Amino acid sequence: MVIPDAVESGSDLKQCGLRRRNGGLHDSPTEEESSCSEEEVVKESSSDECNGKSDNLNGGDKKEQVSDVPGVEFIYRASFPAHRRNKESPLSSDTIFRQSHAGLFNLCVVVLVAVNSRLIIENLMKVVVLLHIIITTATLLYPVLVILRCDSAFVFGVALMLFACIVWLKLVSYAHTNYDLRAISKSTEKGEAVTITLNIDDTYDVSFKSLVYFTVAPTLCYQPSYPRTPSIRKGWLLRQIVKLIIFTGVMGFIIEQYINPIVQNSQHPLKGNLLYAIERILKLSVPNLYVWFCMFYCFFHLWLNILAELLRFGDREFYKDWWNAKNVGDYWRLWNMPVHKWMIRHLYFPCIRNGIPKGVALLIAFLVSALFHELCIAIPCHIFKWWAFIGIMFQVPVVLITNLVQNKFQNSMVGNMTFWFTFCILGQPMCVLLYYHDLMNREGKVR
Repeated sequence: MVIPDAVESGSDLKQCGLRRRNGGLHDSPTEEESSCSEEEVVKESSSDECNGKSDNLNGGDKKEQVSDVPGVEFIYRASFPAHRRNKESPLSSDTIFRQSHAGLFNLCVVVLVAVNSRLIIENLMKVVVLLHIIITTATLLYPVLVILRCDSAFVFGVALMLFACIVWLKLVSYAHTNYDLRAISKSTEKGEAVTITLNIDDTYDVSFKSLVYFTVAPTLCYQPSYPRTPSIRKGWLLRQIVKLIIFTGVMGFIIEQYINPIVQNSQHPLKGNLLYAIERILKLSVPNLYVWFCMFYCFFHLWLNILAELLRFGDREFYKDWWNAKNVGDYWRLWNMPVHKWMIRHLYFPCIRNGIPKGVALLIAFLVSALFHELCIAIPCHIFKWWAFIGIMFQVPVVLITNLVQNKFQNSMVGNMTFWFTFCILGQPMCVLLYYHDLMNREGKVR
């Protein structure tokens, strides 16, 4: 239904209606009829009755009283003229400057915002990798600056650096996984074949809730959803907390009663007598091994399971039977599953897909691991001797040697004993003595 330009009602509508009744339909409006234009009509309610008002028809010679005639019925009749006077187009030269152009101005604003928003998004897409690098780098550099400036205690410095490294690994996994999910989603929409099968829960759907859960979850690999347990076992959870307290105390007791006296009564292993250094290392190896077992049990079994129980995190394979490792390579694949899965998922296989040989990809993985070990130890100690870095990179030839031993004897026991000797009996006590004496020498210089 089309609504006329103006609603003519009341007495003036009745005048026009009477004029049509008495005079019939004319081919063109007369001067008197043109007086019923919308500029001269006063808007009134169409339900108002005629008040008996009389008009002058045809020069005032003829008058007629009209009553009880709603004016609105004359507006919508087919006989009502749609064109009553001369009018110019709104954009003609005579009326263009009298016409409002607010709508066109709003259109210009909308187009300007849309175009610039597209350019902003396009530029962000070009530098999104750089933004990720800046954010993740800041998560590492800021704790380093805090530790170096505040000269914090060693234990708190290690805890802060471990937390910073975990956040860095999680941010990288979050960005890399979502990038891959977007690529798969676009390929699926275009009808392209996808070479992997996704679970229905792994479709691309970024949410703040999933990010928060991943931030506190006992994993370093992001995915939109995880296997969940039905409920929290409160009694089991309480027992694990008690165990964590007990074994933490046992670990502190061994350090204070056995390890500290040994290292304090030792010399720098690279500056003293060789036989004396070997004796100190062998003496330190047993209590160091006990502390190593306590640390592993407290963190990888108790703490991660407590966190998983609170979050109802289902996949609790935080480690495998690394104590049965046939060589050093098996140990690195079994003892720390969250880091191992991160390395495989976000470092090793991406290198392979980009044409990097497997040996080089493995070397890159050990290089990244060595850098993080150095950060977690050297920064809290305020010592940059690169002992942790060298120790981890030394694992590469040790992996090759233990593989050769395993292949030559074809006996898992020989490879396992070689692993225990090179890693726990010789390697770890050596690193403890090196860092202890370098730390003592640094504090002596400061004093």
